[in-house]
Amino acid sequence: MHEKRCKLTVIMARKAKVAAVIRRGPSKWVQISAWDTLRDTFRHGAWFKGRIYEEKCDLSPDGVLFLYFAHKNKLLNTSYTDSFTAVSRLPWLHALALWPSGTTYGGGGYFVGDREVVVSKLTPLHPDHPGRGLRLGSQRPRPRARGPHIEIEDTDWAGVDQAGRVAFTRGGRIFRRNKDGDVEIADFNPFTPDPVAAPDWAVRPLKGGAWSTPARPKTDK
Repeated sequence: MHEKRCKLTVIMARKAKVAAVIRRGPSKWVQISAWDTLRDTFRHGAWFKGRIYEEKCDLSPDGVLFLYFAHKNKLLNTSYTDSFTAVSRLPWLHALALWPSGTTYGGGGYFVGDREVVVSKLTPLHPDHPGRGLRLGSQRPRPRARGPHIEIEDTDWAGVDQAGRVAFTRGGRIFRRNKDGDVEIADFNPFTPDPVAAPDWAVRPLKGGAWSTPARPKTDK
């Protein structure tokens, strides 16, 4: 009998030496972790029973905020609907801003600044998660991921960290490639679901005013 392995996807911050690690497995569970890519240390955060679409997630350039698109059947008949886009503090999932979607089509988004987001399917914000301190950016091309595109055989993810070093995930483990070979940085397989409430610091609203939208350009009368 083969041992089941989890799948790891990494999103590198474009400025800070931080990455989000999205672990899928076992079954319908997802775990979020923060990776300090300078010291190769990890802070493990939220466990979520549902689906988080890795390709529709992003990390703020300063590595503080995590934008994610989630699906959870249990929320279908609530004000959240079964699918939503949200912004939280890494590595937790408490929504500072949340846009109910009601469908898995077209959700998610990306950061164009440390506190500025583009939301792919913009709906009214949930009243309990009003996005204080965030700004809505105008639609523009998504910023490129850090570093060149990397392909390594039999990996779940491969990329380049903020120091230009190649890293990849395989079989629930994170590796870094150097001149002497591949070095294992972390093994996520031993972890099992252990959902706990987000700490106080992750729940506090962001500093700043209310959720703001881009100013409309002035026109001559």
